[in-house]
Amino acid sequence: MKKIYIKLIVYTVVVVGLFFVFRSVIMQTLYSPTQTTLEQGVQIEKEFIPFDSGAQIDIEEPIDSVTAPGETPAQTTSVIKVEEEIPAIEVVAQNLSIPWEVVFVPGSSGNISDYDLLITERTGNLLLIGDDNEVFTIQGVEHVGEGGLLGLALHPSFKENGYIYLYLTTKEDEGLLNRVERYVLDGDSLLNRKIIIDSIPGAIFHDGGRIKFGPDGFLYITTGDARVASNAQDINSLAGKILRIRDDGRIPEDNPFGTAVYSYGHRNPQGLAWDSGGTLWITEHGPSGTQSGFDELNLVVKGNNYGWPIIKGDETQIGLNSPVVHSGPNETWAPAGALFVPVRQSLDGEGNESLFFAGLRGESLYEAKIKDNEVRSLTAHFREEFGRIRAVALSPDGFLFISTSNTDGRGNARSGDDKIIKINPIIF
Repeated sequence: MKKIYIKLIVYTVVVVGLFFVFRSVIMQTLYSPTQTTLEQGVQIEKEFIPFDSGAQIDIEEPIDSVTAPGETPAQTTSVIKVEEEIPAIEVVAQNLSIPWEVVFVPGSSGNISDYDLLITERTGNLLLIGDDNEVFTIQGVEHVGEGGLLGLALHPSFKENGYIYLYLTTKEDEGLLNRVERYVLDGDSLLNRKIIIDSIPGAIFHDGGRIKFGPDGFLYITTGDARVASNAQDINSLAGKILRIRDDGRIPEDNPFGTAVYSYGHRNPQGLAWDSGGTLWITEHGPSGTQSGFDELNLVVKGNNYGWPIIKGDETQIGLNSPVVHSGPNETWAPAGALFVPVRQSLDGEGNESLFFAGLRGESLYEAKIKDNEVRSLTAHFREEFGRIRAVALSPDGFLFISTSNTDGRGNARSGDDKIIKINPIIF
């Protein structure tokens, strides 16, 4: 019997050892991002290996193996307990039509892992993916160019009122316009449509479209310049702006111009994110065509002018805000959705906060490490691994979700595109 136990133990050790060697090789093969360290404007490219070969991993004993003082340890050699491993990367939805935004609808159990996915498709459908899948076709959506059904947000009190908000492009007598509508999501029904704000200039390009509720409870909206650069400098236009309104469309009393305009001088902002101190950061597309590059990360201050089309990159002018960091003239991120991931800060050790943002043309999930309102480093995760990435979202139980955008006419569609991909942040 002892020989059988010894053989079993040796066999188990060998199998487990081979498993971890195989897992390490696979993970380092699949995932090797590029990190850019920012030092006084000089960009230093270097290969970044996510796993430290010298790192120490503490392995906790299973709870059922703990022995209380004075007790005799139980014999465990005849039982091997296998824990289920959480996948590092998992496709949770596929064959979608240009998914634009992803949010999480809480379930009735109250468990943080109990949620459904709510997804906008630019072509005009709102998808509810969970135990019971639903497809809602939003009336009046004009899908042309970059316009269509874009942004999506849940009300901070969604559990009580069921409010969801949609940013969409419509075709009116005066041409393309964008607006925000509010609905009540009640099970498998979408009810009580209400227009919250409208008459936002639209075009086949530069429609903005991201909407999120800020920590102050107001709804923030990104709008593009609708291909008329001068719109961005006109504070009487809703184009080329960050807008800020109440949940019913009313204007907050402390907005800087007495209108929905919160900041101006933007070309085509696509991402909204707040750091731990409540500061708003946005991603913004730089010039395109023959003069490309100069994509931006901006720190937004109420009432400020962010310079488009007067300045770009490192250019400065009194009264205009330059970006905190930009891509330079030779690289294009085409940045989209953005968010801060609090757990990354707690693991950082240097007090940096991690701002993740999606890259369309850059075909990466970027991570900017920020401290004291400065970007200390920029890492491109999954470069060209999934193609164009448009949305990034953080689930209630701490997983990152990204959406691909390879069927939008600018990417190379792959098998199963477009997809929603779930990522365990432990791999970073």
